[in-house]
Amino acid sequence: MFFDRARIYCEAGKGGDGMSSFRREKFVDKGGPNGGNGGHGGSVLLQADANLNTLVDFRYKRKFVAPKGQPGGNNNMTGARGQDVIVKVPLGTVVRDDATGVVLADLTENGQEFVAAKGGRGGKGNACYATPTKRTPTFAEKGEPGTQGWYRLELKLIADVGLVGYPSVGKSSIISRVSAAKPEVAAYHFTTLTPVLGVVRLSDDVSFVLADIPGLIEGASEGVGLGHDFLRHIERTKVLLHVVDASGCEGRDPLEDFDKINHELEKYSARLARRPQLVVANKMDLPDARENFARLKDYVGQKGYDLVPVSAATGEGLQELMWKAYEMARDYVPDEPEEEIGALDEGDPDAFEIIKGAEDADYEIKGKNIERLVAMTNFNNDEAQYRFQLIWKRLKIEEALVEAGVQEGDTVRILDMVFVYKKSKWSDRR
Repeated sequence: MFFDRARIYCEAGKGGDGMSSFRREKFVDKGGPNGGNGGHGGSVLLQADANLNTLVDFRYKRKFVAPKGQPGGNNNMTGARGQDVIVKVPLGTVVRDDATGVVLADLTENGQEFVAAKGGRGGKGNACYATPTKRTPTFAEKGEPGTQGWYRLELKLIADVGLVGYPSVGKSSIISRVSAAKPEVAAYHFTTLTPVLGVVRLSDDVSFVLADIPGLIEGASEGVGLGHDFLRHIERTKVLLHVVDASGCEGRDPLEDFDKINHELEKYSARLARRPQLVVANKMDLPDARENFARLKDYVGQKGYDLVPVSAATGEGLQELMWKAYEMARDYVPDEPEEEIGALDEGDPDAFEIIKGAEDADYEIKGKNIERLVAMTNFNNDEAQYRFQLIWKRLKIEEALVEAGVQEGDTVRILDMVFVYKKSKWSDRR
């Protein structure tokens, strides 16, 4: 089964805690601090793999968690780093932030990677805090939490040439004739429900990838039927082969079909409507095809398109069609990037927000650096608490709390830590 969308959760590993220890050897009086740093946490990376062509694996597994780093040891030994988790995705996968929809990555090359969740930094051991004036620090830093988040994956097939047109105009018959692809071919509409890729080999050193896109209908650009799902897969193609039923055996006028499909392409994407297009008059072996062909050739010629007569049933004209498609794809020059890569606005890391009347505290403080500081501080150590207070003062958080109306004895929560406010002094309440 073909899956072209998925939603996944990625969580990086926490950094290992730093070590607090001192050198203790015979004949060494008052050995100095030698606590090592913790290892970095593992990251979660999305990696494009040319051997994959669907997102079906994410139907069964959607959560990816990297291991944490190991704690530091004595003798300045750094803890082991957490192993990265590599998540394979097919070429053409677009990664979006689930909450905002911002495009964060477009993985179009084999081996290309995107860091979905970054491992936390390992905490510093007490040896890192030794100074000429403070030679025996007793505190060490805890590991930094890794990042986490939900992402939406969207697969856009990577093909050189795409077949588009109304249902039952013969797209599947064409791709089955010119490549090894074996789509289902039957005498009813929407026989093809998922895109099909095939490699067209014109000679030993000339080939290209052809995509059979399921039939479009009027209103596809607005999501009618499976319009958006289908149209997304032709956004990367260099050339469109617009297949029309020249015989009109379905009771439709091929000229009207041609206009309606182009109208849907333009409504969906102006960039897609500018894509080089070659019109294919299929079913030329059927009655009325010759008469309609003359009308169609004159009509599309006025709009600047070439028309190629073919018969998927007999194979007539397909070789000429494939060579023309190859030459157009070879000469194609993109007018703009396929996807505009954005980034999440993280703002000032020192900024914070004070929320009054939190669920389990009188006040709650949210902010990147203050939350990171709380997560990495060992509040069981007096020296670590003193360092916390210095940074707290630098961030001017107490001033903001006073301005917000904090009173003696009020509780303030940061992450999972709840403090009791005392003027110019803090005590931890667990």
